[in-house]
Amino acid sequence: MKRPARQHVAPILNRRQFLHEAGLGFGALALAAMEGAAASRSPHRAATADRVLFLFMEGGPSHIDLFDPKPELVKRQGQPLPASFGRVVTPMGTGGNALLPSKRKFRRHGRSGLEISDWLPHLAECADDLAIVRSCWADGLNHVGAVCQMNTGNILAGRPSLGSWVLYGLGTMNQNLPGFVVLTEGGEVLGGARNWGTGFMPATHQGTHFRSRGSPILHLAPPDRQFDRQRGKLDLIRELNERHARKREEDPQLTARLDAYELAFRMQAAAPEVVDLSQETQRTKEEYGLNRKDCVEFAHRCLLARRLLERGVRFVQVYCGAGSHWDAHSNLEANHTRMCARADQPTAALLRDLKRRGLLERTLVIWGGEFGRTPMAEGTDGRDHNPYGFTMVFAGGGVRGGQVIGATDEFGLRAIENRFHVHDLHATILHALGLDHTRLTYRYNGRDERLTETSGEVLYRLFG
Repeated sequence: MKRPARQHVAPILNRRQFLHEAGLGFGALALAAMEGAAASRSPHRAATADRVLFLFMEGGPSHIDLFDPKPELVKRQGQPLPASFGRVVTPMGTGGNALLPSKRKFRRHGRSGLEISDWLPHLAECADDLAIVRSCWADGLNHVGAVCQMNTGNILAGRPSLGSWVLYGLGTMNQNLPGFVVLTEGGEVLGGARNWGTGFMPATHQGTHFRSRGSPILHLAPPDRQFDRQRGKLDLIRELNERHARKREEDPQLTARLDAYELAFRMQAAAPEVVDLSQETQRTKEEYGLNRKDCVEFAHRCLLARRLLERGVRFVQVYCGAGSHWDAHSNLEANHTRMCARADQPTAALLRDLKRRGLLERTLVIWGGEFGRTPMAEGTDGRDHNPYGFTMVFAGGGVRGGQVIGATDEFGLRAIENRFHVHDLHATILHALGLDHTRLTYRYNGRDERLTETSGEVLYRLFG
């Protein structure tokens, strides 16, 4: 039954003042980025995954030092690329520089014999659950554009993010938590919130950014946990907003804000329990690496990601090294030694934990960055950006583990076999979720827009 209007509200209390007095303030405005209460929707086809976990190594991890061994680099150390490769464009103009071999030792792991670098000993133990795609390529030479493309499909800002498309297509599985959560640590993601934004879509599909320290979402807890009083305040806010909406044309932003307030209220009860890692055993915390200084922050985010996934969050993205910390233009050895130590144990622990709890089977996991690194040296001991050929790793969600797909050339510069563009990556992720990327469209300015724009092919072999 509709609540009667409350006549005791003083006319001098405007909307901005009321929100502040209600204990929401600017925190509530930030919550307009949250997913609303849209019910779960049916996919186009039978899905192999219900949810996605994207472990984003921002800055460009070196595929030829982690997953794609190149003996030819050792043979031709110090030489330039053969003339047959033509002109190679890189951000720092390193196309003509000498070839730099990897110092890593690659060994075969698991029954499948996947070759993985000694920089990732923990992840190597999960080899039989991994599918390594060595033939990825992208369009962005620099970080901002490349990170944007990996998240939205285009190097230019303004389009909806991958997580937003997933939420738009399938809806949420938990009415008390956001359907799309972004976890960062180590710095500001280059390009900021546009990487999990909705572009031309309604704001209700935007990702919710959880902070790396302290309370994940500011101003979420009500004063003294007065839920009944808070419920009454939110009912009045909705009533005032509905009055406002009846006098004007439909306002998607207002609708998104109304949904955000409701979700915020429900989260006041649900979120504290989700982020309370004291409920985890000491053994679990140590498995993730919470007792290690070199990986504690990423371990914390990975454990929180598992808790979000098991509570029905549809899309979780966890950044490792936000702010391009994998960007090794010099001293590759020191940079990747540090970053691999940060990412390796928590990633492996998360995969094992998901598998142990029966969640990996229906969770598609992606591990990778916005591009790779060049086989040519930058300076004496670094590598430049390489969008022409790099590696992404997959697990769970119907993926057949223990396989390598595609290849780069003998030096690791360009993808040459089963080339896998970012649009193909996005099409494949949607396919795992039961969504046809050509049918998942949004009408904007008279045109049916889609995540993969005008291309994209599903990598069916990933699941076969």
